[in-house]
Amino acid sequence: MTLPATDDGTGLAARPVVASRLAVVGRTALAKLVDIVIVLFVAATFVFVVLQLMPGDPVDVLLKGIFEITPDVRAEVIADYGLDRSVWEQYWQFITGILHGDLGHSYQMRQPVTEIIAGSIGPTAALAAAALGLAIVFAVFGATASAGRGPVASVITQTVELLAISVPSFWIGLLLLTAFSFAIPIFPSSGARGIESLVLPAVTLAIPITGILAQVLRERMDETLEQPFIITARTRGAGELRVRLRHVLRHAVLPALNFSGAVLGSLLIGTAVIETLFARPGLGRVLLNAVIANDMPLIMGIIVFGSLVFVVVNSIVDILAAAIDPRLRSESGVRRAW
Repeated sequence: MTLPATDDGTGLAARPVVASRLAVVGRTALAKLVDIVIVLFVAATFVFVVLQLMPGDPVDVLLKGIFEITPDVRAEVIADYGLDRSVWEQYWQFITGILHGDLGHSYQMRQPVTEIIAGSIGPTAALAAAALGLAIVFAVFGATASAGRGPVASVITQTVELLAISVPSFWIGLLLLTAFSFAIPIFPSSGARGIESLVLPAVTLAIPITGILAQVLRERMDETLEQPFIITARTRGAGELRVRLRHVLRHAVLPALNFSGAVLGSLLIGTAVIETLFARPGLGRVLLNAVIANDMPLIMGIIVFGSLVFVVVNSIVDILAAAIDPRLRSESGVRRAW
């Protein structure tokens, strides 16, 4: 049986614990780097195969939506994608281009896809971060206040969470617009000028996320409240609020953290409806317009970029979880001193 390390005043006992934690984080980071490469490769391969399988000439597919296609434009597309070469050469050119940051060229917008994404990612990132931040605050408050409060409180909480999850974001946005932009003109109904224009879209996105995140937190907190160490903390004189915030919430953080990472990664390209409803610029709205206009190069580029963002965000979350999870152990078997 391995005993917990004790500190003799020199700090030497803490070194194996720190080294163990760094080793776990390092292994996790290396594994996630491999995951990022694999996901990027799979996403790029997927969009390339889809392009090859679409009926018709690939040049016509890439130029779909353009009314006047000149011979010069066709020659440009053929050169950009190597369509005058074999399929394997086209694939190699496509993959190496992505590795160098080249996601193609939107011939409708007459811009490189990377420039279009760079110009539209800022408002979407701000909206996604604000929505997730609000959802975390709402969920932590709701779960902390309702966990372990008995069957009546549980039923009421579950009903509210179910409503938050079930009501489409589009309807939530319309209700908020009607109440706080038209009936009571507190916030602007459209645009992306200042923090005021961010409030309603962020709340609209945050409500469904809050419902799911609160469920995850509350279920874990209900389980933790029944653990023996909670009884011990109470017998030592800890108040109810201290028990919930310091002990119970701490053990519910990791599942919520993992869920938050998945939500944030998907929000970056999943905001199309909300950005359209509130007439905000952003990557989601660009993707929606690209689908409507059949702008295949832009659609392909955003798919690859969205896949990369999703896996990078979740990899960062997994690395953070490896750094703070007290249940992880080092290879040497030294128990962490928590």
